[in-house]
Formats: sequence, C-alpha cells, structure tokens
Amino acid sequence: MAARAAALLALIVTAAADGPCDILGAAGNPCVAAHSTVRALYAKFAGPLYNVTRPDGRSANIGVLSPGGFADVAAHEAFCSELDCVISNVYDQSPQGNHLGQRHKLVNASRHKITVGEQVQVYGMWFDPGYGYHVDATTGIATGNDPESIYAVMSGTHYNGGCCFDYGNSETNDRDDGCGTMEAIYFGNAHWHGNTGHGSTGPVSYTHLRAHETPEHLVCRLLLEKKKKK
Repeated sequence: MAARAAALLALIVTAAADGPCDILGAAGNPCVAAHSTVRALYAKFAGPLYNVTRPDGRSANIGVLSPGGFADVAAHEAFCSELDCVISNVYDQSPQGNHLGQRHKLVNASRHKITVGEQVQVYGMWFDPGYGYHVDATTGIATGNDPESIYAVMSGTHYNGGCCFDYGNSETNDRDDGCGTMEAIYFGNAHWHGNTGHGSTGPVSYTHLRAHETPEHLVCRLLLEKKKKK
C-alpha cells in the first residue's frame, strides 16, 4: 500500500465531536487505515499523528492538542524551527497499525501550512513528482474484489496532468501488475480510455482501477473503511 496526500480528512467535523472513523465504525464500516497530519480522526485519539526528522537525524512525534483534536503546531514549529524537517512517517490512527513510511522522497514538513476549523493552523503535506509514502505489510486491508471505500481531501489548486496523484489501495510488490490490480482515487487532469473529465480547466477526481506507479508518480492512501459484505 503506497500513499501520498495533501491535507486531510473531514475538517468540518468539530474536534470534540465524533470523528470520521467513529462515524464509519458506528455504521459497521470501520476504518482500517486512517492517516492525517492535520487532526485526530477518532474523538478519543490522543496519540502521535506523524513523525518529523531534521537533517541532524533527530526526530520527534507530533501529536494532538487534546484527544480528538488538531495537530500540535507549536511542537512542530519548535522542533523544525529551521524549516528543514521532513515528514518521515504518518501514523495510522486505526487499530490496524498501517503506518506510512518512505517510498521515495519525503516531503518538507513545513511547506504546506493551512488553516482549519476555528482558525487553527496545521501542516498538510505538499507533494511534487517523485515524493511518496507507502506500507506493504498491511493488516485488515481489503484485497482482491473485497468491498471498500476510500476518502481523501486534497488541494484543489495543486495538481498536474501526469500519472498519477492517487490515494488508495495498490499492489504490495511495488510493481504495476496490470488492469484491475489497484483501487485508488486519482486527482488531476490526465485522461485515460476516452475520459474527458473537466478537460484542461481543472482537475477531475474519479476511481482509478489501474496501477500506474512509477518512481515519479506514486499511489496514495489516506483513509480506508472496510465495507460490510452483503
């Protein structure tokens, strides 16, 4: 499973209320991978969201301001005061432990500062071609044709026509194994199989069922829920 993402999940949900994964779990579709550098995705989550590493090799976990809350931006900025940290891991908040690590280059931890909620400042992840994260040894993730849902929040202004800015479920051997071997959300203005989307005027988001993974363009996973089988 590989991952790349811009910033994160369900920001309209207030920090004290049920998080996205609480809501999905109550519906019988528990999150099996829940990654965010912005906020907790469970109301009671109080662990680290991500890890930052400085050029001197020292690293620190960045947690939340309070259980279920937003990221502790003050801790981030105190440790990364020279603005030269990278995000080395994004932790899975679900019980499955599908933490994301390096696939190719690691993003600068302080490049993408955003404002969410009640004017809370946090850091998302800014991706250019050649940057990406993944985890191959997963637990609880849908395989084959098992049902799943995929959610992601991405910047509406940072995209291109290359292949591929994806978030989803991909091969664990890090190769393109052909059509139907990856399930992911693609975000950009590239086109396949006659699809036109929004043309050249903006990005199109749709479910992408072919693995197009190269060293320059990576697959991403942000949050997955395992659907109940009918």
